[in-house]
Amino acid sequence: MTWGNLLQPDLILGDAVIGLKPEILEQNHLRGLVLDVDETLVPITRSQVSEELKQWVESIRPLATIWLVSNNISNARIGTIAQTLDLPYISGAGKPSRRKLRRAVDAMNLPMSQIGMVGDRLFTDVLAGNRLGMFTILVEPMLDSTPGSTLYSMRSLEVWLSNILGASFKPD
Repeated sequence: MTWGNLLQPDLILGDAVIGLKPEILEQNHLRGLVLDVDETLVPITRSQVSEELKQWVESIRPLATIWLVSNNISNARIGTIAQTLDLPYISGAGKPSRRKLRRAVDAMNLPMSQIGMVGDRLFTDVLAGNRLGMFTILVEPMLDSTPGSTLYSMRSLEVWLSNILGASFKPD
């Protein structure tokens, strides 16, 4: 498998995670979701979950088993977010490593083809999911919009480099 293939998401949502509607899960036969946390669900500067995100999780819960898998090593922060959403979680995952991601997938007891890896980063979330054979979904990051917050361009760098390596990024 080429780098371009490993970095190519199966679905580019072109929206934040809350734009991932139940019909998209049904169309792609997804019965499980592994969600990244930082900038996929909440800005990295926050630990509070929005009401809109809580409602989204509740709309998805009847259709899919959901796990949170984060590279963030703050077990307290990720645990607080997971507890607020009433979801199981793994922190310090080290994506694109597959080891801890596989723990969440195994706990779902579903075929890999029915589990979606959802995240905002190519070199962690998409790469890890593709390495396991999951259905990968790239979402727009949830960034802190408060004055004085710094927005970094890591995602832009990843998209640029991935394009050079052969991946294509047009929202579906």
